[in-house]
This record gives sequence, C-alpha cells and structure tokens, in this order.
Amino acid sequence: MTPKPLATVLSIAGSDCSSGAGIQADLKSIHANGGYALTVPTALTAQNSQGVQNVFAVPALQVKSQLESLISDYQIGAIKIGMLVNAKTIEVVINLLKNLPTVPVVLDPILVSSSGKTLLEKEVVNKLINELFPLVTLITPNLPELNKLLDLSTEEKYQGNQSETREILIKLQKKGWPNCLLKGGHSDEEQANDYLLLPKTGAIHTLSSARIQTQHNHGTGCTLSSAIATHLAARNDLLNATKLAKEYLFKTLKTAELGQPSYKIKLSDRHGGLNHFGDLINKQ
Repeated sequence: MTPKPLATVLSIAGSDCSSGAGIQADLKSIHANGGYALTVPTALTAQNSQGVQNVFAVPALQVKSQLESLISDYQIGAIKIGMLVNAKTIEVVINLLKNLPTVPVVLDPILVSSSGKTLLEKEVVNKLINELFPLVTLITPNLPELNKLLDLSTEEKYQGNQSETREILIKLQKKGWPNCLLKGGHSDEEQANDYLLLPKTGAIHTLSSARIQTQHNHGTGCTLSSAIATHLAARNDLLNATKLAKEYLFKTLKTAELGQPSYKIKLSDRHGGLNHFGDLINKQ
C-alpha cells in the first residue's frame, strides 16, 4: 500500500539562527504536528536568547526563485507567512497567493521582535493590510501587533480582555479584514485566552488554557501559527485547527525547560525557545 503523503506546509518567514523562532521554529512545529515543512527565508537575522542584533533582507528575486522552485514540485496544503521585511517581498508573496487561491494561508503579522526591534518597515504596513490581508485565511496578531495594525492611540489601545472582543470584531468587519486569532499572551486575564474572531459569520470563539510562567517563551507566535497551518493542511476546519495548535503550544511551553541548549552563562532574563518535541528530546 502506498503511504499517505504528509500534509505539506510552506513557511515563508525570517530565519532565526538561534532556532527559537522564524522558519526554524516553523520547521519544528510543522513536523511535530505531523506535517512536512518547506521553508523560504525572507530575512537572515543575527539573534540569540537575549534578542535580535541585526536583520538582513533576502533579495526579493531570491525569495521569488525559491517559491517558484517549490510550487513547481510540491502540492502545498497550507501556507504560513511570518516576517516579510519590505514591500518588494510582500509583492512577491501577493503574486504567489493570487496563483494559489484555494490554499489556506495563516499570516503571523510580525512587526516588532519580542526584544523591541522593528522587523517590518513602517511604510509597508499599509501594503500588508490593504493588499495581503484580503488573500489570507487567518491573521494571528498578539495584542501589541493588533493595536499597531489598527493604528490606535495610547488611550484607545485594547487590553486583550473578553469584554473587548465584540468591539474588535466589528472593527474587523468594517475594515474587511480576514479571520483573526487574537492571542492572549499580553493580556492581564488569569487564563491564557485566545479569541478566534470570524468577521464573515460574526462568531467569537474563546480558546482557554492555563497561563504558563516560563522565561523560555521565544517563538510562541511562530510555533502557534505554523501548527495551525499544519492542521489546516490536514483538512481540519479553522476552529479545530486552532484548538489543536493551542493544545500543542501549551505542551511546548509547559516543558520548555526540558528543551534548552547549553548556554555559556546563566541569565535570569534569557528567553530560550520552546520544547517542540516533548518527551522525545529526553530519550537520547
């Protein structure tokens, strides 16, 4: 009997040389969730567990060449998009998606690194919103990213609480934005609540888990969005794909201490990556 092919997911994102986030986290997340990852780096970053030191954009022509090579050979089940850096790269991705209209797309709109470094040029945010958003299935902003995308003043900024979700949904509907998973990592709610907002139907789904206290939380957004894409590629509907991905993320955070590499010195403010492979990492 011919083996069933793995759900094939294309990750278009920045490269993290520390392997905590970016396409490296996507690669681990996709395979841990039973998929097969294809990866196209849009930027090369110099970073470690203490932050991002430098970002070099991969030329858009090379991004385009990589994408053309992959789509000529692989049947892509879903696409995850992360850091895009500049307008030329966004244009390349837009052209790709226009040629793959039935493929589900998860966009993690990475604007600023967790250490505060700007990763997307300010002048291209509007292009991201106006031209790329209409082509994707789901966006997965954290709270600061949502507030920045909505261009809210300090007084208007949302806190990520459940009472705000209906108002946020109405704004998404008026703007014609796609489905949105508002992540709860930055909220002050006791539980880690993510809110799946569906503008077309008006539905709001709350996905809850216990809040894990760990300093090793680098790459949570990349891990979650690529896991969602993997379950979409496996033909799960959006709600179930998101639930499965959140359950997986919870496990990677809960066991993050078990998945750390060897560091030169012990630092209390270090943000290491997650434990993408659970118990397997300790069976050496």
